Amino acid sequence: MNQIELTESALKLLQELISIESFSKEEDKTADAIQAWLAQYNIPTERDGNNIIAKNKCWDDSKPTLLLNSHHDTVKPNTAYTKDPFHPHIEEGKLFGLGSNDAGGPLVSLLATFVHYYDGENLTHNILMVASAEEENAGENSLRGLLPKLPTIDVAIVGEPTLMQLAIAEKGLVVFDAVIKGTPSHAAHPNTDNPIYNAIEVLNWFKNYKFNKTSESLGDVKMTVTQISAGTQHNVVPAHVDLVVDVRVNDVYSNKEIADLLKKDAPCELKERSLRLNSSNINKEHPLVKSGIVLGRATYGSPTLSDQAALSCQSLKLGPGDSTRSHSANEFIYVDEVEEGIDLYIKILKGFLH
Repeated sequence: MNQIELTESALKLLQELISIESFSKEEDKTADAIQAWLAQYNIPTERDGNNIIAKNKCWDDSKPTLLLNSHHDTVKPNTAYTKDPFHPHIEEGKLFGLGSNDAGGPLVSLLATFVHYYDGENLTHNILMVASAEEENAGENSLRGLLPKLPTIDVAIVGEPTLMQLAIAEKGLVVFDAVIKGTPSHAAHPNTDNPIYNAIEVLNWFKNYKFNKTSESLGDVKMTVTQISAGTQHNVVPAHVDLVVDVRVNDVYSNKEIADLLKKDAPCELKERSLRLNSSNINKEHPLVKSGIVLGRATYGSPTLSDQAALSCQSLKLGPGDSTRSHSANEFIYVDEVEEGIDLYIKILKGFLH
């Protein structure tokens, strides 16, 4: 198939997706659009909720499987938008619109790549394409909920904006609820156990705490206190101060190790919300990575979370666009980033699938 025509078609699909509201759990219309787009290439699809699944034509159960995945849900536009978030339009080479960068550009680029290889014979891997829902809210009907219904996946490319550089590792996430206890009292009376004052020492502990193990690709574990709340009225010393602690976990710790370590050492009560959002990685010597390196792509570790966290296989995060634009006002992706993304995906997979 002519790659230029395929790229033009993918860009039209991206503009159509931008024009449709597709907040997490409300992606049914973008799911319809993706199915219709694949149908014009005579590619059959399956649908599970708002997840769209397709297999390459020459699927062979004896071969390992490569997953191509990106998501079509978006966050809600923030109040700083000055442009209509659902009006796709191009200005000076930039395609504006909600979800253009995260992750519409990567998604349509992977879809175009899947179409390119759909009829391919004698490939080393099966290709499984999943346009997934509910990534932004890690919902029950996201890729995580879909995985038990899919064939065994051996390796994956997760489409997220990485400037088409190779994110060979991604930090995991554990969120903790912390409680600093004290003695409640009337504000007019002496109290040496005010939990708000106790919080000073605890906050300094979180600020200065260092984890011993550093990752070559992801660096140190990053721990940040992101929320604090206490008290109900001016003349009452509260019984406790509540904190929320965000911990971005590198690939040399498991989430459980982090939770066990902090709950043992922290000078306050801690309870983790979930341990399921683990770090991800792929061996730098993996043929998929080496194929990208040959094409001049650099490797790095990503601090942001994606559907990679749901996967137990080796996975690579890779896509057009820039992560710093995600969730920003007047979100955009350069048209030539999508064009380059499709070209590079096709070339990287040519080095891997043949």
